[in-house]
Amino acid sequence: MMKYLLSRASLPVVTHLAHEQTLCAFDFDGTLSPIVKHPDQADMRNRARSLLRRLSLLYPCIVVSGRGRADVLGKLSGVKVARVLGNHCAESETTPVSRQRIEEWKAILESELRLIPEIWIEDRGFSQAAHYRESPHKAETRRQILAATGKLKHVKVFGGKQVVNLVPDVAPNKGDDLAAERDRLKCSWVLFLGDDENDEDAFALGGNIVPVRIGRKRGSLARYYLRTQMEIDVLLELLVRLRESIVPA
Repeated sequence: MMKYLLSRASLPVVTHLAHEQTLCAFDFDGTLSPIVKHPDQADMRNRARSLLRRLSLLYPCIVVSGRGRADVLGKLSGVKVARVLGNHCAESETTPVSRQRIEEWKAILESELRLIPEIWIEDRGFSQAAHYRESPHKAETRRQILAATGKLKHVKVFGGKQVVNLVPDVAPNKGDDLAAERDRLKCSWVLFLGDDENDEDAFALGGNIVPVRIGRKRGSLARYYLRTQMEIDVLLELLVRLRESIVPA
């Protein structure tokens, strides 16, 4: 059963994180930033940006996003984090990605789905995303996208919030890279926040981890939840306040 992280009963969990060498890891869309109609419009609220800036001075922080790394860095303007992992972790020095193959995927998808104007294929450089947020028949449109992906080779396909994501089948998942960053930064605990199907690999990471989902969902591997994306501000402020109370000025 998922537990509400901002409840009185969960306060000892957050307090413990403040006393440990904790890696704070975040998805971007739907977590640090509200979900919006078009990905280009996504941005952090000023308060969330200010709190994340303070948090990153007190804890090692990373962002693990489906967006391209350069895109996320632009949206984090003014906030220094330890690392940004982009394209669902496909954007990695250790992942051999064929740009030609990514372009072939897009050409095939655009050909197969050309009669459905509500679908938008986003080229993220190291991955593709087929958005269907504007479709009036979302379940059928998603089925058609998935049918088209069956014609692609060497691809890993997974869902999201009104989007179908495609990454190379050799790419690590969020759980793999989260574990690698935990070890690289020599952290004993991990706090990970995400909001979607593509965060489940990170929620499933073993060891000392507090996995938090934005929005309660039956069947999720996250053990904790926040009720809404707006509550990220409350959690960030709590983490900052608790850490500042134990770290000498």
